[in-house]
Amino acid sequence: MNKNLILVESPSKAKTINKYLGKDFIVEATVGHLKNLPKTKLGVDIENGFRPSLLNIRGKGDIIKKIKELASKSNTVFIATDPDREGEAIAQDIADLINGKTNAKIKRVLFNEITKHSVKAAIENPKEININLVNSQRARRVMDRIIGYKISPFLWKAVVDSGSLSAGRVQSVALRLVCEREEEIEKFVPTEYWNLIAQFMTEDGKEFSAKLYEMEGKQLKVQPKPEMTEEDWKEFLKNNFAINTESLAKEIATKIESKNKFVISDITKKENKRNPFPPFITSTLQVEASRKLGFRPKKTMMLAQNLYEGIELGKEGPTGLITYMRTDSTRLSEEIIYEARSFIEHNFGKNHLPARPRNYEQKNKKHVQDAHEAIRPTSLKYTPEYVKPFLSNDQYKLYELIWKRFIACQMESAVLEVTTVFIKADEFIFRASGTAIQFPGFLAIYDESSEDSNGNNANENGQLPIGLYRNQELQLKELKKIQSFTKPPARYTESSLIKELESKGIGRPSTYALIMSTIIERNYVEQIDKKLIPTKLGKKVNKILVENFPNIIDVDFTAKMEDELDTIADGNMEYERVLRDFYEPFSKTLQEVESKIEKPKCEICGADMEIKIGRYGKFLACTNYPKCKNIKSLKELSENNSEPEFTGEKCPKCGARTVFREGKYGRFIGCERYPECDFTKVITTGIQCPKCKEGELTVKKTKRGKIFYGCNRYPECDYATWKLPKEEVADENNV
Repeated sequence: MNKNLILVESPSKAKTINKYLGKDFIVEATVGHLKNLPKTKLGVDIENGFRPSLLNIRGKGDIIKKIKELASKSNTVFIATDPDREGEAIAQDIADLINGKTNAKIKRVLFNEITKHSVKAAIENPKEININLVNSQRARRVMDRIIGYKISPFLWKAVVDSGSLSAGRVQSVALRLVCEREEEIEKFVPTEYWNLIAQFMTEDGKEFSAKLYEMEGKQLKVQPKPEMTEEDWKEFLKNNFAINTESLAKEIATKIESKNKFVISDITKKENKRNPFPPFITSTLQVEASRKLGFRPKKTMMLAQNLYEGIELGKEGPTGLITYMRTDSTRLSEEIIYEARSFIEHNFGKNHLPARPRNYEQKNKKHVQDAHEAIRPTSLKYTPEYVKPFLSNDQYKLYELIWKRFIACQMESAVLEVTTVFIKADEFIFRASGTAIQFPGFLAIYDESSEDSNGNNANENGQLPIGLYRNQELQLKELKKIQSFTKPPARYTESSLIKELESKGIGRPSTYALIMSTIIERNYVEQIDKKLIPTKLGKKVNKILVENFPNIIDVDFTAKMEDELDTIADGNMEYERVLRDFYEPFSKTLQEVESKIEKPKCEICGADMEIKIGRYGKFLACTNYPKCKNIKSLKELSENNSEPEFTGEKCPKCGARTVFREGKYGRFIGCERYPECDFTKVITTGIQCPKCKEGELTVKKTKRGKIFYGCNRYPECDYATWKLPKEEVADENNV
């Protein structure tokens, strides 16, 4: 008897779905894509409508054969690949492979969540493959291939650092953002400023600190940048003052300490409401998992995929615990909102339940696909405590985060009372603030404290003593003079870079994790203490791309292309038109750059050498082929053209210059006369080893390329740590 065939992407998803369907269904996994563009050539017919040449992926022959055999014996083939553009393209590839090989009806089904209800509802209401989504994915893939294939050869100038370089449409923009931020940091000139922090005590012995806020009617502000004009400075001083030298700080402190009377001149209390954040979408999940759990985006998506596809819950078998994890919509179904409100009322009480359900309509709907709900639990039956025995530690942490964020998004606002106290001593006024929670609301389950703290006020978000009142006299116990310097812009982390890309309309939910891993794995960016820092290679690659393709490796251009690719998915623009609009100016830029760029020459016939892609990777080949068959490895060219980076120091062993070198486990200093002179020296961080107190910590890498810090006296001292210890630095935020 013929059965129905369901095709999904992963074996774990197949196992979960199989649990919900009867014996009339066979569920088989494709294990990802079945077709792809060729590795050794462009694979796009530019002259004929940008038609891609999709080939069966090497190693997928047995799976393809099995799918064809099962399809030939089936009544209906349900293609249940992931419910996004990538999944739609895989669905079309499957349909192309089995068309003509079976008499079965071919239907598309979408599972936003892998639950019994969702699976059965999808099977009962099948759809057709959405050709607009397929075309959108194909256009994105073709555009990425053209840019990468056509631009990458121009990076031969940088092969002195690496034998195989490549450019990507979105990854190159991400690299540019990281490099531009690094340039801002390098150009930044710190400005000195001082804060005066007073420690006051009440008559009954209660103490609190306050910061100097006002002097002679002018507010204390951090001095603006040194390059401000004289006129700007005069304007600034009309209403503000700055303590920018130690002598001025001492002078003001002496005046304050001479005062005999410190009185609370004013107390203000303000009630603030704090609303919960929306439920997670892909980007916010990656950002929050990085901030709270320390997970990299790639790891977050892998764990979320596990939770979506199904976890073995004992006797219940494989069960999908969250909805689809690649989404940019905050929409929630009415059913799950009703379930959440019942849960909140039962577990937290009516006072934690808003009068009406919370609706999270996105303000900027320009980039939102809204094909799926937000990321949420599939059922509130599966509390974190219920499923904990069946999850790994990391799976549990991520599921608990998703669960709490979802419940919190439907809870009442938190009510906070902010108290601000002003202490006056003649012409001087100090200020301190404290925050108290009047009603916890959603904070009862989920703390959404922001990633950064400005630390502008002493006691900010802290506690003030109870019982302070106006005209109350205080005793000045201590006055601290705190020196600080303005700080440069913060380096991007993976989470903050994802935020930046999303805010600029670059990338989509399925691409953020890949963008992060790509720029790191290509050694364009390294990650130290979670900060993204461009490598020497990354800076060089970015410089070449920006100098030669400023309009292509551009934030606005990339965002515009993303928008146009979205219009294909919406059915508002045609595949060929979008690619033609992109390719014509791109091709013109390419020709202009090609006419200016200097190419390596063949030492046999004198013709240009160009980068080719072979079975074993990239290599240089003579353009005079087949008359001249000269080829050269990129590594060989790298060795012949590499220019050393000198340190400016002499080798203590032989007196020659020392240079920076790259080793298996990181960067180090060596003699330029190597191998004649074998002098080497590790590069330290300047931070004393906390174990032996003699050595200094140096940056090292594991075999897998992960950075850690170890004592430079190894093996005498075996201290090692993943996180760099911080030196003790005086900072007003610690007051």
